[in-house]
Amino acid sequence: MDADTVVGTELLGLRRRRPEVAGAVLAGTDGLLISSDLPSTDATHLAALAAASYGLGHRVADTVRRGEFRESVVRTTDGCVVTYPAGRSALLTLVTASAAEDLEGLHEEARAVARRAGRVLDTRGGGIGATAVPDAHAPLAVRTPMATLPTQLRRSARPTWRRPPI
Repeated sequence: MDADTVVGTELLGLRRRRPEVAGAVLAGTDGLLISSDLPSTDATHLAALAAASYGLGHRVADTVRRGEFRESVVRTTDGCVVTYPAGRSALLTLVTASAAEDLEGLHEEARAVARRAGRVLDTRGGGIGATAVPDAHAPLAVRTPMATLPTQLRRSARPTWRRPPI
């Protein structure tokens, strides 16, 4: 069975077992859509929003140093949107049709689906277009000030634009 079939089966199975789940989206951490079982919303936009939500949640979790990011939950008047990490470079986002009274039960089952789908995507390797989340403690890119460069490099870095002949 190929990876797309396994992932699709996982998403469909989750919806069958959890009737409060109105739809599911699997996306890369870069916001690119991988798979969707979402009938009433634009899955492409939700994939991008899930990546943004995950990036923010991951950074907050890292900043407060209270453990690994587990999920991002947005509660609305008519339900919830929950995003879980799925492997090294994917996200599982669920949309619930109700307030999800048993949110802990949903979290437990959804995390298991995210782990299985993530494992499939991780072993498939590179085909999803997603990039792994960068290390939050890695140094930021730094530009070298021009004044610290050797004189020969400073001259060659100057723009060479000239006025065109009239």
